[in-house]
Amino acid sequence: MDEMLYCVKLQDNSGSFDLAAEMLAALELDFSSWEDRENRRVLHTVYALDPDTARNNLDRIRQAVADWTPLGLEVGDIEYFEMKKEDWSEVWKKYFHLLPISDRLIVKPSWLECRPKPGQKVLEIDPGMSFGTGQHATTLFCLKTIDKLAGNPEVHSLLDAGCGSGILAIAGALLGYGPVDAFDYDPDAVMIAGENLALNHIASVKPEVADAAVYAGRPEKYDLVCANILGHLLKAYRHNIANWVRPGGYLALAGILDREFDALSKAFVEIGFEELERETLKEWTSGLFRKN
Repeated sequence: MDEMLYCVKLQDNSGSFDLAAEMLAALELDFSSWEDRENRRVLHTVYALDPDTARNNLDRIRQAVADWTPLGLEVGDIEYFEMKKEDWSEVWKKYFHLLPISDRLIVKPSWLECRPKPGQKVLEIDPGMSFGTGQHATTLFCLKTIDKLAGNPEVHSLLDAGCGSGILAIAGALLGYGPVDAFDYDPDAVMIAGENLALNHIASVKPEVADAAVYAGRPEKYDLVCANILGHLLKAYRHNIANWVRPGGYLALAGILDREFDALSKAFVEIGFEELERETLKEWTSGLFRKN
């Protein structure tokens, strides 16, 4: 008998790729997404290895949808279905594409072919069943920040806080940062990050399991910290996050809903940071700060 996957599919009619995806990520579910641009909808599929887990996922998703609807989430159909695992292995890959960051860097899902420009570094990533190729607005901002500051004579060391697939740490290493550190609270994410670092032949970065509330980092601190963490955690842990950045160093804050960003920016300005720039993509706002 073929191995099966037990799935929950939900149709997001919010006109945004990110909000339902952030909800599913917050629930720590394995999922893939497909954007139907013609009909302005996104279909998310959540995967489980047994029917009991899938039905539990269905209940959790329905409750979460009720909680996130006031935030602007508009979900239509939610349904349970089953599929052969062998079918999934090819279907999900169509959701990811080549992502040029600049003439210096392009992100390539591991199964796609790529012809880089002369001198352009290729960041190869295998995201697994969830995000991790830089498509999310918050990850994209951090990638562009790492690229922009690469080669700055004052910027060498990098911390990837909440590393997920490891994409930011890999980008930093490819673009000449060093030392580069990375951590995530999720052991599975750290394992995947390690695999992706190996895929890119980077042995100098050793991701570790840690919590942003207590992570200490290097005594000499970092020139650039990319904190791609949910907004309420950034605010709660801001004093510890501030300790990661050297005086005059840079802090990229990502993962923040647009309506929350002003308050978060103010909270970091109050503890010694200056906001240099911000960028809004859909309902997400990210910002670059410098420590006074």
